[in-house]
Amino acid sequence: MASQGTSREFVENWNITQTLGEGAYGEVKLLINRLSGEAVAMKMVDLKKHPDAKASVKKEVCIQKILSHENILKYFGTRTQGSIEYIFLEYAAGGELFDRIEPDVGMEITAAQRYFNQILSGVEYLHSRGVAHRDLKPENILLDDGDNIKISDFGMATVFRLKGKERLLDKKCGTLPYVAPEILVKPYMAQPADIWSCGIILVTMMAGELPWDQPSSGCKEYLAWRYNKHMFMTPWSKLDTLSLSFIRKILNPIPEKRLTLENIKQHKWIQNPLLTTKVSPLDMTDGMSPLNKRLKSIQDLNSSFDDINGRCYQSQPAPSVLFSQNNQHQMSVEARNNYCFSQPAMLDDLLLCTQQNATQGSTFGNPFQRLVKRMTRFFVSTKCDETIKRLTTVLDRLGFTWKINEDSSVTISTLDGRKLQLTFKANFLEMDGKILLDFRLSKGCGLDFKRKFVKIKNSKEIDDVVLNIPVNFTLANSVC
Repeated sequence: MASQGTSREFVENWNITQTLGEGAYGEVKLLINRLSGEAVAMKMVDLKKHPDAKASVKKEVCIQKILSHENILKYFGTRTQGSIEYIFLEYAAGGELFDRIEPDVGMEITAAQRYFNQILSGVEYLHSRGVAHRDLKPENILLDDGDNIKISDFGMATVFRLKGKERLLDKKCGTLPYVAPEILVKPYMAQPADIWSCGIILVTMMAGELPWDQPSSGCKEYLAWRYNKHMFMTPWSKLDTLSLSFIRKILNPIPEKRLTLENIKQHKWIQNPLLTTKVSPLDMTDGMSPLNKRLKSIQDLNSSFDDINGRCYQSQPAPSVLFSQNNQHQMSVEARNNYCFSQPAMLDDLLLCTQQNATQGSTFGNPFQRLVKRMTRFFVSTKCDETIKRLTTVLDRLGFTWKINEDSSVTISTLDGRKLQLTFKANFLEMDGKILLDFRLSKGCGLDFKRKFVKIKNSKEIDDVVLNIPVNFTLANSVC
């Protein structure tokens, strides 16, 4: 068994405790102050091994260093040591937004309204700084330990306004179900494109599904929406009248007619006190009932490290995200090879919230650690070897490809709903004498990942050994 509590000192009083995630160009480590218990995510990129990562790192650092907002993942600084570039970011201890979305159900409308308001606040700030995100989606939105939104991953971001002068953008980048239709066909305005993505996120939060694979003439679901023939189709049939009217104005295919952020903030859906008022069950769309089952500050580290200050990156190369033709349909090809500069939302991340036990005082030692809220994990009554055997039997029956890694985790590969690669990993952790089976998305659609997770959990090979034990409590920590 390998201990999760193993740590080593990085600089004085700061220990590297575990790996949060891995990307094509490096990995993210959890850095904890052994005196205060404060935590920071530290991205490590070896530019000697990956010289092509240099431009991406510079570009994203250049953008993140000008940003400071409560709903934007904080950037603390960088450090260069030999060929290694260290980037220090806020540790989002609350997990990912997509983990709050139940597939095909969504979340409570009150929760969706709260999250959406915070997303709007972050996007409004970005636009005020002349920055377009260009890849807004639930997988790129993290949560802090207070369940507040933190927009992350600025690998596709760009500056669209400089010294008061705006420019049209022409790079076709983003994730197809979330991109605005104009991105696929012509130079586009930055702000309406981000607003469209926010609208898709809102649909996903309230309905638990994406409305279409891509907003193009080859997609019948999108055409039904564009020509107002969508009323009896999901996800629209799940929404109440007010929500549907609101989304209709955000997802206007004509960018000039799309609601602006200012218009959105003044809309009745935003102004309506949904946090205290439930939607009436009589409020129906074409006779269909709405589906309403929806739910520390870190000081700047620059002073703790040598050679952190004094660098200002000015180059901002275009995002290396392309679209290629395949059977007359456009499919996204991410040339960054899944490299996620920001604290990754889709890799082996966010396992632990590093709140020290009060009895430990300032001694780091092997602190108790609290699991972050996640839907994609459960305890089983079987031992590790038996659990792996049962899991791989399920994977074979479902037709998934799998391999057992050196650390005994299992990497699973299949296709998502768009026939694109879906990869996730199952980790086996022994906690308090029990085995926790913990699934993490690596690549692909977050909602499809959760659908696959539900199939695995409810399978006949697994269902009979699942224990009904809450997973959000303090536990010992070691893995199979």
